[in-house]
Amino acid sequence: MEKVKYIWMDNKYLPWKEANIHVLNHTMHYGGGVFEGIRFYETPKGPAVFRLHDHIKRLFYSASCLDMKIDYSISDLSKATLNLIKKCQLKSGYIRPIIVYGYGKMGLNPSMATVNVIIAAWPWGSYLGDKPVKVMISKYKRIYNKSTIPDAKITGHYHNSILASLDVKKQKMDEALLLDHEGILAEGPGENIFLIKNKTLYTPKKGSILPGITRDTILKLANKRGIKTLQKSIKPSSIKQFDEAFFTGTAAEVTAIKSINGHNLKSGNKTSLTNQIKQDYQKIVRGDLVLNKKWLSFIEST
Repeated sequence: MEKVKYIWMDNKYLPWKEANIHVLNHTMHYGGGVFEGIRFYETPKGPAVFRLHDHIKRLFYSASCLDMKIDYSISDLSKATLNLIKKCQLKSGYIRPIIVYGYGKMGLNPSMATVNVIIAAWPWGSYLGDKPVKVMISKYKRIYNKSTIPDAKITGHYHNSILASLDVKKQKMDEALLLDHEGILAEGPGENIFLIKNKTLYTPKKGSILPGITRDTILKLANKRGIKTLQKSIKPSSIKQFDEAFFTGTAAEVTAIKSINGHNLKSGNKTSLTNQIKQDYQKIVRGDLVLNKKWLSFIEST
């Protein structure tokens, strides 16, 4: 990553190695920061960021949940993101906007701490790789939806995802699947999940999940393709009834699931519905299939 030249920080383009924050910043100690994961792709018209406005809009929503006062608008941060990619001369990769409470005070109430806004971008391939993944249901649960705001992307929400990810590697599996506090399927450590039965898509309903932007894209794609979708509670005991499954997320994109707790799925087959959806998604993010003309934000050439 150090080959990337700049990071945008509080309205300045700083050299990568100089973009630093204080070791006593509030967010590092208490987990009260917010962030987004965004991707940009090579297209026939040049590099383009996928659903930039939607991601930055959610970033502001998450920040509002922590009473963060931001000196910039959604438009400001969108323009800063595009300019950063251009300045770094990147063609495709990953973007990480993050807003943190900085140095200023200790104690849980961050109201007297400064607010730092940071955007980084770097080349990054598929998070889970290109092959279908083996999944196990984790002993760690998704955060309880009554103890937090589950649809906000808050840094502290990911401690259980870290625990699940560490544990799944010890079990020699590829990824975890978390249940909610009632024992119902929720999501992966950093992904939403879809399951397929009789050409119908099933996905956990809102409440305990972070309803991802990639998840929303797939629901809209399914609607365009005439594929039936159901958002409902899914019990782990019903997994063996499904034919296919896949993860969705900005980092994971569309990742086929090979098995869940040893139950083999047909998601990786070339003729599978999962594979068709994955191919369509790749066309959407590169502008070859248009569901919404506003979804791609192009980096202007010099």
